Amino acid sequence: MPEAKAMSEPQKALVKMGLARDIDLALHLPMRYEDETSIVRLRDCREGDTAQIEATVTASEIGYRPRRQLLVTVDDGSDTCMLRFFSFYPSQQKALAVGTRVRVRGELKGGFLGWQMVHPTFKPAGGELPSALTPVYSTVAGLPQAYLRKAVLGGLGRADLSDTFPPGVTETLRPVVWSLREALAFLHQPAPDVPLATLEDRGHPAWQRLKAEELLAQQLSQLQSMREREVLRSPALAAKPGGLHEQLLAALPFQLTAAQRRVGEEIARDLGRGVPMHRLLQGDVGSGKTVVAALAAAIAIDAGWQGALMAPTEILAEQHFRKLIGWLEPLFAPRGLRVAWLTGSQKKKERAEMLALVASGEAALVVGTHAVIQDQVQFRNLGLAIIDEQHRFGVAQRLALRDKMKETGQEPHLLMMSATPIPRTLAMSYYADLDVSTIDELPPGRTPVVTKLIADSRRDEVTERIRSQVAQGRQVYWVCPLIEESEALDLTNATATHEALSAALPGVMVGLLHSRMPPAEKKAVMSLFTGGQMGVLVSTTVIEVGVDVPNASLMVIEHAERFGLSQLHQLRGRVGRGAAASACVLLYSAGEGGRLGETARARLKAMVDTADGFEIARRDLEIRGPGEFLGARQSGAPLLRFADLATDIQLLEWARGLAPLMLDRHPELARKHTARWLGGKSEYLKA
Repeated sequence: MPEAKAMSEPQKALVKMGLARDIDLALHLPMRYEDETSIVRLRDCREGDTAQIEATVTASEIGYRPRRQLLVTVDDGSDTCMLRFFSFYPSQQKALAVGTRVRVRGELKGGFLGWQMVHPTFKPAGGELPSALTPVYSTVAGLPQAYLRKAVLGGLGRADLSDTFPPGVTETLRPVVWSLREALAFLHQPAPDVPLATLEDRGHPAWQRLKAEELLAQQLSQLQSMREREVLRSPALAAKPGGLHEQLLAALPFQLTAAQRRVGEEIARDLGRGVPMHRLLQGDVGSGKTVVAALAAAIAIDAGWQGALMAPTEILAEQHFRKLIGWLEPLFAPRGLRVAWLTGSQKKKERAEMLALVASGEAALVVGTHAVIQDQVQFRNLGLAIIDEQHRFGVAQRLALRDKMKETGQEPHLLMMSATPIPRTLAMSYYADLDVSTIDELPPGRTPVVTKLIADSRRDEVTERIRSQVAQGRQVYWVCPLIEESEALDLTNATATHEALSAALPGVMVGLLHSRMPPAEKKAVMSLFTGGQMGVLVSTTVIEVGVDVPNASLMVIEHAERFGLSQLHQLRGRVGRGAAASACVLLYSAGEGGRLGETARARLKAMVDTADGFEIARRDLEIRGPGEFLGARQSGAPLLRFADLATDIQLLEWARGLAPLMLDRHPELARKHTARWLGGKSEYLKA
């Protein structure tokens, strides 16, 4: 048998970029275009033009100031231009020898010393000029543009681009008159007379066709996965009269809000069916999602099944654990049931004990971090899986939790919780396969939080404010941003703030919490703060979600301009949990020139304008796009590449309406369409 031919570097790079099939290449659209169809004279150019000239090299030398560089002067007969190369090879130097005629393309910068181009592209002069604009594709190391262009055109020529829209469909879509083949040919090989603005304007019929195709593939895939789930089996868990659910309701030290009761009933109805629940419970920070989850778990446990609650951080998991133990343990004890705790930092002996409780079924409810889904965790019969802050978990992790009961031929019910409300367009697109329950009122007793925007130069005033809050027996959070590129920088920032506050507030216990601390140390700091002994807690964003200290009345967020809107909203939700008037101070530092960037200004303004999580989420989607909301939901599946949820709502509604008709009446076209756009990635959309 002949040996398989080894892949070349560019071929490996193509696979790495996910361009394995002809259709993948055909759908890899240019980022921009270069106009190489004409030669211009230097004397006709303006500063900032991207120009293509033909000229003769008149001088070539290596300079050393300010650093080593190749300096080449060329003359096109109308003027001269200096070409600068900061990195170059001997072969390039040779190709630019004095006397050589070259064709050069680059951005012209003017100055007292005449024209210059930095790192222009060049080749020998002469030869035919291209008749169309040259596409420039996003690429990776080891994959030159010329190779990629050839591969894309090859893919475009070979791919099956036959129409997968059902007959008569494009008539319902005014702007979509082009076929897929026409649209792709236009965008990959634009004629020279097509203005660049037309190619970049995503309202053009060629773009509309691609957006419509992409949104339809997404809707088909989501609907397909929803229908596939309808044939799966889950245990039917019905609430028993006088059972654990009712006992828990009676034992709670507070009344549920009308919204909590409503969503509780929606969840109970789902649990009573023998089909896996796939529900997202969304509610603003502090709206009381945990108690709704506890009531759902009570139904599952009463029916003889186990529940699991997984949270993204140990602090959040422990917060849930403490609440759930307080509510459930007194009801569990007479039944011989336990709440188990599973986390990565557990000692081996304690972990082994917990694993045994889970396997025997004595642990009716398991709370923890990612540790809950590890292979060695064997449930006796998992009936309900609850995932908090679901956007922080990857798809693979959600699939692992659902696979825990695979050998029984059943799936656990899945309840996902999020304190970041999902804007309507996201709910219609990425979350189309989910049922959504919304807690849209806050429990009584939550005080409104006043939000103030203060420049970093007024730090001293903020420190004074902290002093007076602590003197009144209140507690304060001070949050420093995480700088992803450098944990060390974070630490310096948080440590410096901690030292400054400790010095400014003698007699006040100021704590420090950051991601590099060992779990035991984090725990110790948190318990001092929760217990009220610590007046001020300086922290990186580990406290973002779920920390509940009713006595904390002031939240200071340093470098607020570096945070996303939803994150700022989450942080603000840590105060205003008790009866005291609470405030959130957004400390911002303006960049060079003393000005905040446009995006940062929009974010901070939104925070001051509104405390409504849904409005915040809507503005966040406008500012940042869907990636942030979805977190790892789509790992492996692309976010929308062509459509934009903010502007293409009509196309989204069209795709949403067409998907069920297409699955019912044209199943083969639907299958072909989804395969074309998603390939093997549709698995990920089902999690």
